[in-house]
Amino acid sequence: MRTGRWIAGAMASVSFMVVGTGTSAAEGAFAPWKDGQSMDKNYFPIAVWLQSPGNAARYQDIGINLYVGLWQGPTQSQIDALKKANMPVICSQNEWAKQHLDEKTIVAWMHGDEPDNAHPFKGYWKGDKGRIKQAWPEIYQKLNLDANPYKGYGPPVPPQWIVNDYRQIKATDPRRAVLMNLGQGVAWKDYIGRGERRGKLEDYPEYIQGCDLVSFDIYPACHRNPAVKQNLWFVPQGVDRLRAWAGPKKPVWTCIECTQIQHPTTKATPHQIKCEVWMAIIHGAKGLIYFCHTWKPRFIEAGLLADAPTARAVKEINAQITQLAPVINSPDLPDLAHVEAVANAAQIDIQVKRKADALYVFSVNMRDQESRARFKLADVKSAQVEVLGEDRTISVKDGVFLDDFEGWDVHLYRIDSLGIGKKRGAARE
Repeated sequence: MRTGRWIAGAMASVSFMVVGTGTSAAEGAFAPWKDGQSMDKNYFPIAVWLQSPGNAARYQDIGINLYVGLWQGPTQSQIDALKKANMPVICSQNEWAKQHLDEKTIVAWMHGDEPDNAHPFKGYWKGDKGRIKQAWPEIYQKLNLDANPYKGYGPPVPPQWIVNDYRQIKATDPRRAVLMNLGQGVAWKDYIGRGERRGKLEDYPEYIQGCDLVSFDIYPACHRNPAVKQNLWFVPQGVDRLRAWAGPKKPVWTCIECTQIQHPTTKATPHQIKCEVWMAIIHGAKGLIYFCHTWKPRFIEAGLLADAPTARAVKEINAQITQLAPVINSPDLPDLAHVEAVANAAQIDIQVKRKADALYVFSVNMRDQESRARFKLADVKSAQVEVLGEDRTISVKDGVFLDDFEGWDVHLYRIDSLGIGKKRGAARE
């Protein structure tokens, strides 16, 4: 999730910040967690990456409830601006932060960005082969660096260094969680940007030992490599891998593209953004971070805010997520519904929830082709399905309903599982 700037991050503890009465929903979400999940079931983190605190109110207006990263911060002026906007932040534990550990605007600590990617030999590695010998003895031996100069960009940060830093910061602040963001090698095994560790997925479980929340980034809609370009399913593939490596007690977040970033002409459409968001949620992501920068045709830090149509679409997406947060945060109930594609070979993935007297089925077309899907409900024989946000309903007959999907379509269904309809608003309370 690079912006051309390295966040000199810091790490924190496994024990989370205790928040008192009267704090914001975001602060409450980072209070002590049961089995790694937020105790505030009405809050779903929707963040932006490395944005100016001066834009916090504008981001709040489109449904953003969290900042992640502060350029060369935190500083007093940055925290004052965020506090004025009532915007919580995850940021580095720099020297200023160490002197202000009681600052409640800071809800967690940010690790350095993408430690799993290759780092400059003359920069991060200081042109010192001895550091590579210490960090990656197998690379040192493979390249025969006793006799040869190092040639190349430089290897990633070794996982053990990440874990060691994490433990050091834990001693400074045992109250807050740490978020680490990893690179696109999580989802795309052959990513060349990992340098000497390209394809080495075994590194990732070790990296994850150095954080409490783990995220990653890949931006397929505006990707230039044919292996990834327009293949939005790389986003949920990364979520699935991180969840497998992290285990059930460590939440997984993901980054979402919403500008053309460095592509000269192509950006994610609103339809694709919604698809990536719900692919991630349906596959188990517990938080989202929008990457809002753009470099082409000129650099704009708040590229999302500069694109009014996309910002309006993101606002609608975020509003729906926020409304459904209590449902999204409830346990998965996969046995209550099943789906199969009955037309074409498209793959429809679902997530099943129940809140109060309603059954929810969140569904997404994992491919860019039309499909018809057949949904089978376990405990509902006859009912009306409300398709959320689409102003239409579908009838359930003998426990089955059908629906059509365009490429990358998202359909979110609500079924009154008792067939009475009197408590239709219960899950939105």
